[in-house]
Amino acid sequence: MSFVGPGSPRLRRQHRTHKGTDAMTTHTNGAYAQVNDLRMYYERHGSGRPLVLLHGGAHTIDLTFGELLPELAARHQVIAVELQGHGRTADIEREMTVPAFAEDVIALLDVLGIERADLFGFSLGGMTALEVAVRFPERVDRLVLASIPFRPDGYLDEIRDPALQAQSTRLPTEADFKVMVDAYTAIAPHPEHFQRFMAKCSVAAGYEGWSEDDLRGLAAPTLLLLGDTDFVRIEHAALMYGLIPDARLAILPDCTHMQVIRHPELLLPILEAFLR
Repeated sequence: MSFVGPGSPRLRRQHRTHKGTDAMTTHTNGAYAQVNDLRMYYERHGSGRPLVLLHGGAHTIDLTFGELLPELAARHQVIAVELQGHGRTADIEREMTVPAFAEDVIALLDVLGIERADLFGFSLGGMTALEVAVRFPERVDRLVLASIPFRPDGYLDEIRDPALQAQSTRLPTEADFKVMVDAYTAIAPHPEHFQRFMAKCSVAAGYEGWSEDDLRGLAAPTLLLLGDTDFVRIEHAALMYGLIPDARLAILPDCTHMQVIRHPELLLPILEAFLR
């Protein structure tokens, strides 16, 4: 899920080519590209400097970025992807891991002939964006990381410990989960695989993260976004802000994890000021 947090109990067609160069258009903005044995769905909108959008766990492009994408595409060339097993991208016989997701993103940029791009990732997508920036710094211009820690102890105890989750007000609601399930079953190549997909996605979300030296070594200007009632401790976000050489930190008021990307009136001015 978008929340895809460690410890939570609530926590698609294969084509065997490697970093292929063909993309098959499916509608005006959507296409598939062959990357690392994965037939990855992506969309391109707008024009200008490339901006890659990376959705949250168990989300689709629309679930994470639906309210933001039109305004972002008015000023940027937006490339929005659906990661392994998510949305229209079929799962394959490979574990879902943050490093693998990052390699898929780089392979897609290679297919599209894009040498450098801004990255904006939310939750699991934010972890993927950070992995790209750490391992492939030459490919990243600006980096937006929404609602992620850089190591598991950055999560609040109630997110990491299932025994504390029943009383938490920070977790997705039943309505949130229904939206995720409905989105998956509506467009996934194999909607009957939802439970298997969720189990694999939860493993990916348990990634152990990065070192302080990794953050100190980030070359890209970085915007950290966090809700004031998010999964991540605010003091942990402040630590990230202190470690990253060229960082900005924005705490959105009255926002849980799921609400961070549902407030375009708060997010868009911050994003545009950073990405211009």
